[in-house]
Amino acid sequence: MFRRFGEGCETMTTTKSNAMLGASGTDPIAMMRSVFAFVVVAVAFTQCVPAIAQSDVGSGKRRGVLIEFKEDINPLSGALLKRKFEAAVESDADVIILDIQSPGGFTSVTFELMDMVLEAKDVETVAYIEKDAISGAALLALSTDTILMRPDARMGDAGEIVMGEDGAFRYTPAKSRSVLAQKVRDTAEATGRPLALAEKMTDKDMVVYQATNKESGEKRYLSDKDLASREDADQWELSPPIREAGKEMFFTVNGRRGVELGMVDQTIESRDDLAKVLNLQEPIVEMERSWTDTLVFLLNSQFVTFLLLLIGLVALAIELSAPGIGIGGLTSVLCFGLFFWARFLGGTSGWLEVVLFLMGILFIAAEVFVIPGFGVAGISGLALSLGALVMASRRFALPENEIQWTSLATDMMTVMGAFLGFLVCLAVMAKYLGDIPGLSRLTLRPQVMVAADGGASATLVSGPAWQRVEVGDTGSAMSPLRPSGKVQFGDDAVDVVTEGDYIDPGTEVRVVGKQGARVTVRKV
Repeated sequence: MFRRFGEGCETMTTTKSNAMLGASGTDPIAMMRSVFAFVVVAVAFTQCVPAIAQSDVGSGKRRGVLIEFKEDINPLSGALLKRKFEAAVESDADVIILDIQSPGGFTSVTFELMDMVLEAKDVETVAYIEKDAISGAALLALSTDTILMRPDARMGDAGEIVMGEDGAFRYTPAKSRSVLAQKVRDTAEATGRPLALAEKMTDKDMVVYQATNKESGEKRYLSDKDLASREDADQWELSPPIREAGKEMFFTVNGRRGVELGMVDQTIESRDDLAKVLNLQEPIVEMERSWTDTLVFLLNSQFVTFLLLLIGLVALAIELSAPGIGIGGLTSVLCFGLFFWARFLGGTSGWLEVVLFLMGILFIAAEVFVIPGFGVAGISGLALSLGALVMASRRFALPENEIQWTSLATDMMTVMGAFLGFLVCLAVMAKYLGDIPGLSRLTLRPQVMVAADGGASATLVSGPAWQRVEVGDTGSAMSPLRPSGKVQFGDDAVDVVTEGDYIDPGTEVRVVGKQGARVTVRKV
């Protein structure tokens, strides 16, 4: 059944309508497996188009493309299907076959997929159901031009339920059911299928009869609601209720019964029969999953998201402490680039989130290098950056119920957990990084001074140089300070920043502030 679910605590997100389609409780393993279903357009398109172009053109036979959809309906799997479907349409295929096996999913995503199929022009859309197309998957099949099923396959049960505050599922309010019912009736009318039976998939309370007009002999399926609203209701003779469309049940049929009732066009024994039934060139081109699917799945999982954010923040801190495009900057760009790339493909992020994140980084950089202290710019930059990371995982603007609030809290915990881990890493690096072999170059060590006679004077002292600099110490600028650069304090060369002023090399400066490894100086 449709399940009006605010959101799962996995990678799933919804729009304003937070319903889900599925006859049973959400399977966390299935939800994780569904995330594998994500794909990039470029890979799908390059895999599909050349194969179609190289097909042997048979006499009078059409070109077909088959797309598997064997996961629950969620924003990630929906985006996958959209991209593959668009690639198939652009390839000028004559027939697009959706191999559907799904328990349903989110209402909002289902509606988007239905509209996508209904709006497809100059191409025949076919739903092939080998096992089960339940709930939202049944409505997706309903939106296609042709439905082919195995005789024992099942389709239907598209009622919408909502998870209450106590965690139990309940039938959705009439307002929500009305929108769903009208959507289904409009779709059935567009594809030429019985409206009453289609609506019965979403409404357990109505009863559907086969009715015969006493005067014209016309036969059609009418529900008790239809009869109650018709002025000529007395002109229709009713048979006993359709067995699959009685009281307190959602309409569900197998392939054989679906053909009898006019909901299914034909039954076939296997997928091998598709080419013959649809008059297609063989072999039918199949858009297969690529390695990118697995990569996107990993990038959207909570654990990998946590790692990407943690590593990206640590690398960014290293880069800000030693300005210049180095390993820290490149690693940070890689981590945050992968994060937003995966969210772009998942349909949960757009350019707004990227712009907000970059603005936050610029604010933080301004606070570090230009504006002394930690004030408005730093706090604003931190809020913008962390907020953009949370927004990039959401499909709704503002949470509207307890489930959405829970989902939002989960994403916030992931981001804040990565930020807290970043703070811990900073503390550890400040204390130990200088002593780790191979990584000591990431922190400042006391430099050996060269005497006038060319001999070496001074001895290395353990610990980074900035730890031995105190407020009030004076030194000489070794490089231009604009506003960051190096200053010589005795035997130590220390990275410093000014209060915003430009200072020439050789100028005497005094330490006026110290916050961790950040040393602020002023011209004497």
